[in-house]
Amino acid sequence: MVHARRTPERLSAFSDGVFAVLITVLVLELRPPEIPTFTALLALWPTWLSYAVSYVFIAIVWANHHHLMRYASEATPRLMWFNFAHLFSVSLLPLSTAWMAVSELAPQPVAFYAAVFFLVNASYVALIWDLVGRAPPSEVSPRDRSIMRIRSVVTLGIFAAAAGVALKFPILGLAMCCGCLIVYLKPEPSGAKDGTPVDGGE
Repeated sequence: MVHARRTPERLSAFSDGVFAVLITVLVLELRPPEIPTFTALLALWPTWLSYAVSYVFIAIVWANHHHLMRYASEATPRLMWFNFAHLFSVSLLPLSTAWMAVSELAPQPVAFYAAVFFLVNASYVALIWDLVGRAPPSEVSPRDRSIMRIRSVVTLGIFAAAAGVALKFPILGLAMCCGCLIVYLKPEPSGAKDGTPVDGGE
């Protein structure tokens, strides 16, 4: 008996649900100050900074994941496991965020935070190689493939370096992570729109 092709819509819907839960958990970690003053509120700046960076990070990860899943034509076992690895790494973000906030940006929690960024990006690289690597040239031009792969590998190295730097200079390590997020604000490679090849391909 021939089985029907496994469409990726269910996989995408499940992933969207996980991202929504993670943002909810992130928000629930916020606690108001015990003293009802603006000074007490401002004293919690490590918590607010950690939350803001993590919220933006999850939003960027979701946007890039959403963009990448458009290239999926079938939910293959490899794609499903790569996607679960990606979701697992993102699920570590609330824990690392809470630890970094409570420690007030101490070196080891920030290093762990950067390591989580590394894991998220590493699993995203796996998704790129699986989905973009199998996409026909009519959907992804060679130039776009090259940009996506180079961008992901370079930022992967920066996240790894940030984890090491954070052990000595936590603020600098966190700044390196934030800098990497900028290049992912636009999921499409530079010059491409909605997955259309920039070289005029079909």
